Amino acid sequence: MNLSFFDQFSSPSLLGIPLILISLTFPALLLPSPGNRWMTSRLSTLQLWFINLITKQLMTPLNEKGHKWALILTSLMIFLLLINLLGLLPYTFTPTTQLSMNLALAFPLWLATLLTGLRNQPSTSLAHLLPEGTPTPLIPALILIETTSLLIRPLALGVRLTANLTAGHLLIQLISTATMALASTMPAISLLTLLILLLLTILEVAVAMIQAYVFVLLLSLYLQENI
Repeated sequence: MNLSFFDQFSSPSLLGIPLILISLTFPALLLPSPGNRWMTSRLSTLQLWFINLITKQLMTPLNEKGHKWALILTSLMIFLLLINLLGLLPYTFTPTTQLSMNLALAFPLWLATLLTGLRNQPSTSLAHLLPEGTPTPLIPALILIETTSLLIRPLALGVRLTANLTAGHLLIQLISTATMALASTMPAISLLTLLILLLLTILEVAVAMIQAYVFVLLLSLYLQENI
C-alpha cells in the first residue's frame, strides 16, 4: 500500500520502452488543427480567445524587445496547463511531477534570458549582483549571495512546480483510499471524506492552472530584468 502511493509518479513503460514521450505529445492532439479559414468552429474561437488572453497577461510586464518571446512563453504556458490538467484524470501520468523534466524546461530558458542580458546590456546585468550604495566591507559577501540566488533560480522553478503537483496528487490518492476503505464500515464518514475529496479536486485544478502560470510568469520576469 505504501509503495502504491508513489507508483503514480514512476514513468510508464511498455515492453521496457518509456511512454513519457506519448504523455508529452498527447496534449497537442487535443488542440484544433489549423484550417484555411480563421474561424472554423466555436472551439477554435475559444482557443484563439484563450491564447490571446494568456499572451496579453504574459507580455504586459515586458517591453517591446521582450515581445519576441511571445511565441515561446505562450506555447510553454499552454503546454504546462494541458499536462497539469490532464494529469488529474484517473489512470493518467503527469510528466510535470518529474523534477528532471521541470529542470529541463527551466534551465535552458533561464540560461537564455541570462545570456540575452549579458549580450545586450552586460553592465546592467552584472550590476544586479551588487546593489547601489553597498558598504565596502559587505561587497564580497553580497556578490556571493546575489550570485547564489541567481544560480538557484532554475532549481527553484523546477522544485516549486514538482512539489506542488506531487503534494496534490498524494493528497488526492490518500483521501480517495480512505474513502474506499471507510465505505463499508463507516458510510457517514466515507461521505464526508468524499466531499473533502471533491473540494480538494477543485482546488487541485486551480493549483494546476496557477502553477503553470507562475512558472511562465517568473520566466518572463527574469527576461524583463535582462532586456
